[in-house]
Amino acid sequence: MIINRSLTKLTFAAMLLATTILPVYAVNGSSSAAEEIHFSADQIIKFAKQVEKTLSGKGAHVAILARMGRPAAELPEGMHFTHVAFAVYSQITTAYGRKIPGYAIYNLYQQNDHPEISTLVQDFPVDFFAGVAVLEAGIIIPSANLQQRLLDVINSPTYAALHDPHYSLIANPYTLGKQNCTEHTLDVISAAIYQTSDLRRIKANEKAYFKAQPVKVNPFKLALGSLFSAEIATSDQPGDPVTATFETIAAYLQQYDAGSEVLTIIPEK
Repeated sequence: MIINRSLTKLTFAAMLLATTILPVYAVNGSSSAAEEIHFSADQIIKFAKQVEKTLSGKGAHVAILARMGRPAAELPEGMHFTHVAFAVYSQITTAYGRKIPGYAIYNLYQQNDHPEISTLVQDFPVDFFAGVAVLEAGIIIPSANLQQRLLDVINSPTYAALHDPHYSLIANPYTLGKQNCTEHTLDVISAAIYQTSDLRRIKANEKAYFKAQPVKVNPFKLALGSLFSAEIATSDQPGDPVTATFETIAAYLQQYDAGSEVLTIIPEK
């Protein structure tokens, strides 16, 4: 029997990647579709309504919302949530043409067929929580002043202009060239804080004041990840890899946005 040793090594490496790297790298996964549904439609709808009720009870016009796409045990140290977006209080038009108040979710999602490319997508809380591994939400409610500035940015061309479609799960928030959902969220927040659409100025301020999360993954696994998975890149990581997370964004706002509030929501019993 003749064995193609190159193919065998490639297959082994791919298997290693699938079993040991991808779960660890599910840091800021921004997929719009889940591989597996863990909760019933009723559970998801009830939880989504609970989140909306919490936001409206706080009088939030804009909030940063996070979900758990994977169990906490599968995430690297210091990371808890896997996807972050903006929840914006809006007049929502139903399928029957009726307008009702609610929250629209402004996301950055990977394309299903091209996970290395992202798109800005608007959906709703039920969609946002449809494929979570754990029914838990992280919420950051900025100060009233920052909420108004965020609304101005989200409703302006700056929101889309800050989007870089070149996606990486571990995008470095200090550099250009790659982006994930948390980096885009951070860039929009910084644009609102500093009232600028100049991306280089935004990055300079983030490097000065925002503390990114180290990605604590074995360098060998990192190299394999960037080699075999299109959604993992290291070209924007000049040193030890770092990324933005819900937790680091929360710490950033609590330090520089007086009046901001951080909440965790779990299902009501």
